[in-house]
Amino acid sequence: MTPILIDCDPGVDDAIAILLALASPELEVRAITTVCGNAPVATTAANALRIVELAGRGDIAVHRGCETPLLGQQLFGKFHGVNGLGGVVLPEPLGTVQPEHAVQRMAQELRRVREEGARLTICTLGPMTNLAMLLRLHPDLIGQIERVVSMGGAFRTPGNRALTAEFNMLADPHAAQIVFSAAVQKVVLPLDATHQALTTPERVAALAGPGRVGRLVGQLMSGWDRNDVRRYGARGGPLHDPLVIAWLIAPQLFETQPAHVQVECGSPLCRGQTVADWYEQSGATPDAQIVTRVDADGVYALLGERLRGLDQRTRA
Repeated sequence: MTPILIDCDPGVDDAIAILLALASPELEVRAITTVCGNAPVATTAANALRIVELAGRGDIAVHRGCETPLLGQQLFGKFHGVNGLGGVVLPEPLGTVQPEHAVQRMAQELRRVREEGARLTICTLGPMTNLAMLLRLHPDLIGQIERVVSMGGAFRTPGNRALTAEFNMLADPHAAQIVFSAAVQKVVLPLDATHQALTTPERVAALAGPGRVGRLVGQLMSGWDRNDVRRYGARGGPLHDPLVIAWLIAPQLFETQPAHVQVECGSPLCRGQTVADWYEQSGATPDAQIVTRVDADGVYALLGERLRGLDQRTRA
């Protein structure tokens, strides 16, 4: 199994990504850390607890992380509602958020895999504030990171929260620049990729099932339709965060292109823009694999298979 830590801001699509990870025997979810993003950090942490308990995995620790970006004002998601789950109401969690800060738990897991002779994959599904803090406070642990797999950025596709910026990058561009500057391998799933995997009404109907996981996914995704054919070319909305987990499970469903990535932090017009050096014009070594193509049908088939299996296990 691949040991992973999920850093997230649940979030409708974060919730589905967590469920997919917990449904996949190839992955060992060591912990879930949360950050301010789609909702305030107290809300994202409570939502993470709700999701792991729904999946029958209340044993997985949830840790609350950074409440604000490194610099500037908080920026919240537009499509997740006040409760972060698109208005879908789940029972209050039985468990509690762990007392250690998210960055502290990240460091603990990196020390743990070092003792095991292994390395840890960190998945970022929201703003990169927690990970940037880890890299700054514990540079000695960078070598224990196998790779960082992130949903974020927009390259040849326009931004979704600003003209050129994707939300996760815009919410904390300084943190993102720290991560992209770090000497660690990175896989990036930008809007260029996620816009290829729309939650069409047909796909939503196929995913919604009679079990509690299937019902939740159906409810979450039913409100995800942007109804913006002009932008997306079809009904539905882009499935962002679950693609991170799908890449870990089935990388053959994706195509990537290497590049060095920088994040604009200064320009008011282009703040949060991700800039890829596709042709090594800067002289910097390519250190990120940017996903450029997605087999959307394959991803949805995988998602449906895994979520149905999770439903069966939670009923057992």
